Amino acid sequence: MQGKSLFDFPIHLGRDGRAIQQPEFTGMEWYDDYVLRHGDDLDEGRLVSLFRFSEPWTSWEMHPAGDEVVCCLQGHMTLHQELEDGSEQSFDLGPGDYAVNPPGAWHTADAEGPVVALFITVGKDTTHRPRD
Repeated sequence: MQGKSLFDFPIHLGRDGRAIQQPEFTGMEWYDDYVLRHGDDLDEGRLVSLFRFSEPWTSWEMHPAGDEVVCCLQGHMTLHQELEDGSEQSFDLGPGDYAVNPPGAWHTADAEGPVVALFITVGKDTTHRPRD
């Protein structure tokens, strides 16, 4: 059996130590189906995915149900957070560096060149808003 690309086929880490391959990622609408597939396991489950990007994100996102780990694997990125108490912080991440987005923290990222980042996310009730 040939391996799958984590860029295209995220993994859901679920109950009983299970790693469940997901269908091919197709865009933002994919997350709606993810919630339907794993709605009974989203309190404890984690979505593991890889993304490539090379410019600033166009939106903010927030995960209210748990921490999100963001690990830069290649390139350099700046992760920006707006915390629930109104404070803001940023993290400059290079290969091997990580930061944690706490529950309820709005976050976005900047990049001025190619970046590959790993995300481990509690996906329940994730929301997005445009970046000004």
